[in-house]
Amino acid sequence: MKRELTRLSRRYMVALQKHLKRGPRASLQPARALGRQAMASGLETLDLARIHELALITLVLPSDSLSARDTMVRRAGVFFAEAITPIEKTHRTAREASFHFVQLNQTLRQRSADLATSNRQLKLEIVQRKGVEKSLRKSERHYGQLLEQSQNMQEQLRHLSRQLLTAQEEERKKISRELHDEIAQTLTSINVQLAALKAEASVNVKDLQKKIARTQRLVEKSVDIVHRFARELRPTVLDDLGLIPALHSFVKGIAKQTGIRIHLTVFAAVEKLAGDKRTVLYRVAQEALTNVVRHAQASLVNVSIEKRSDGICMKIRDNGKSFQVERVLHAKRNKRLGVLGMRERMEMVGGSFNIESAPGKGTTIRAQIPFTNGKGT
Repeated sequence: MKRELTRLSRRYMVALQKHLKRGPRASLQPARALGRQAMASGLETLDLARIHELALITLVLPSDSLSARDTMVRRAGVFFAEAITPIEKTHRTAREASFHFVQLNQTLRQRSADLATSNRQLKLEIVQRKGVEKSLRKSERHYGQLLEQSQNMQEQLRHLSRQLLTAQEEERKKISRELHDEIAQTLTSINVQLAALKAEASVNVKDLQKKIARTQRLVEKSVDIVHRFARELRPTVLDDLGLIPALHSFVKGIAKQTGIRIHLTVFAAVEKLAGDKRTVLYRVAQEALTNVVRHAQASLVNVSIEKRSDGICMKIRDNGKSFQVERVLHAKRNKRLGVLGMRERMEMVGGSFNIESAPGKGTTIRAQIPFTNGKGT
């Protein structure tokens, strides 16, 4: 019996394989012949069902697509149904076995579909988790950079505050020294001259006129010194006449004192800027040119204020010595407060400040103020 079952199992697998290869139009005659052989050998429907199940497991490969497996199982079910027809006619249990097998096939298809769905969901979850992990790593790096920038900015603010206090104290010392050394001495000389004039008023008229002239010159010198102090603290021409005359006056004075050639180009509509913005442009130009005189050893400076599509840009370029910009901006013991001061002034009015310096190319400063209501005011 066992040997007959083995031979029938082999023939069944070969016949089923041929049936599946030939397609939907394949003849079912081999299936009926196998059913008659099984019935003649005394096999039950369940025996033939086990033979069919083993053949199906062998022929339907897991590597096939879900739709291909479903088609093969369905066509194999038709083959099996035809094979058990002879037995079904003579044995009532064949119908029960057929019903059980149909349920088995449906369960198999359902489990296959559930497995495919689970695989897709698992892959999607893996992709989502990888994306979340990547975003977390990116956020961690971003927040680390923000923290470092915040710490650097806090350090710069502390440094700037200390430097401002130091600069304020130095400025006070300078003004005190100038008042004592120049104005006080000049006024003392005037007082001495007036005392001498009082004593000699009735003696020699000619000498009296000469001494009066000298005294007048001392008074004029004192007035000039006071005016110079006033211009350095706050140029009245900036308030009375505007940014362009103030820049022309300052540039002319620097050029006369140092011999540096300075070319100034300004467009007239810059005077429409708000007062605080014009003051910032003047102070940045003043500090930049002062740095050129002190450090650059330049012979030529070009100062331009241009109107652009997104704002107003002031550019100051010299042909002097270069310096390391980042080192100056981030130096902990930096005494060149002017660079930080220029940047702070521009940021106060919503502007931007940039310095480029390279050997053989000098230094270029760009200070840009964006338009706020279409007119830059």
